[in-house]
Amino acid sequence: MAAEAKPDAAVVRDALGVGIAVGLSGFAFGVTSAGSGLSLLQTCALSLLVFTGASQFALVGALAAGGNPYTAAAGAFFLGVRNSFYGLRLSQLLALPRAVRPLAAQWVIDETTAVTLPQPTRRAARIGFTVTGLTLYVLWNLTTLVGALGAEALGDTAAWGLDAAGPAVFLALLAPMLKSTTERVTAALAVVLALGLLPVLPAGVPVLLAALAAPAVLFLMGRGKAGPMGLGKDSAPDESAGEARQGQEAEKTATPGAPRTSTQEDGR
Repeated sequence: MAAEAKPDAAVVRDALGVGIAVGLSGFAFGVTSAGSGLSLLQTCALSLLVFTGASQFALVGALAAGGNPYTAAAGAFFLGVRNSFYGLRLSQLLALPRAVRPLAAQWVIDETTAVTLPQPTRRAARIGFTVTGLTLYVLWNLTTLVGALGAEALGDTAAWGLDAAGPAVFLALLAPMLKSTTERVTAALAVVLALGLLPVLPAGVPVLLAALAAPAVLFLMGRGKAGPMGLGKDSAPDESAGEARQGQEAEKTATPGAPRTSTQEDGR
């Protein structure tokens, strides 16, 4: 059955809603980055070239806490690895021309993926990806600039808790997508893994290991469906085959010359 087409206007409306809502949170990054000691040029360069909010917040957060710059950069890198997995799925869904792919790769982030994947057609997916990516990129960079310029007026940026804006927006995007029990259980287990590993591993690594929640839940579901002793319907012993063997053995042990009685067992 062909997927039901979605009006272009509806796709654009959804994409703009996500792009504007998340793009405005670039202000929080600009303020946080300036408060951690980065210059205006460094702050704007991060948003222009890196353009993945979680990694950017992880980097400036580690620097603000007095961490080593190389360690902070490594943590931000590991956190950004997830975008590579997004790209594998989106490359098949969007099927963009080769010349456009390097440019589109810059926009492969949480928000564009969240808008693109649910679209019913390739046309809708391309519109959703493009509008979300363009809106978010422009607004994120503009608000980063404004935030960095206005950081001094805010005083102690840590007291405002602005670094929580990015994760909060991401959770708001994710929550409506968790429709089944399996998805909710997987998300809950991922949260437990990430929070449990956060105090003992470098920034970014707990998020990557939290992805193990998905295969773990699928494995447990598979064992549950298999039933006791790992036997499902397909692996259950063939009772009819056992009855057939019993019938053959009874026929061999019958008295020679005795009349043969047809029964359900040896009639097979």
